[in-house]
Amino acid sequence: MSIILGIDPGSRITGYGVIQHIHGKFQYLGSGCIRTSGENLPERLKQIHAGVCEIIIQFQPDKFAIEDVFMGKNAASALKLGQARGAAIVAAVSNDLEVGEYTARQIKQAVVGNGGADKEQVQQMVVNLLKLGGTPQADAADGLAVALCHAQSLRTLINMAGKVKGTARGRFN
Repeated sequence: MSIILGIDPGSRITGYGVIQHIHGKFQYLGSGCIRTSGENLPERLKQIHAGVCEIIIQFQPDKFAIEDVFMGKNAASALKLGQARGAAIVAAVSNDLEVGEYTARQIKQAVVGNGGADKEQVQQMVVNLLKLGGTPQADAADGLAVALCHAQSLRTLINMAGKVKGTARGRFN
């Protein structure tokens, strides 16, 4: 059993999702957004850090995953996103959580089965996989998708480890 906190970082809105992963099944525990205020970036980073710490205290996750920086056309935006990621990562490691990092393409591939999926497809699969009664806000759905991706990655690693146990002289049986 794992409780996984997934983070979709942003300097204005940081989405989060918390799931429980038990024997290959997912259970929704919570999701939402940390909305920062003010024009001062260091103050917004402090708000992100404090918000992630509060979520960690509330849900007590044992796993943490975050979306990696996407380098688009605007380098300044990518730098701010990287700083928001840093604030969330510091909150995680300060609470003794290991950090899993995934690209947007990896997250979409794990959740939808298509690395080029659009936001609506990701939201719909999050609703389906977690059996939600409604569609969460886009940033919260992205946080849940990050958590689902991490759970899928862990399951893949466990399956691979099980196959390695059955090897003889370095060859798969």
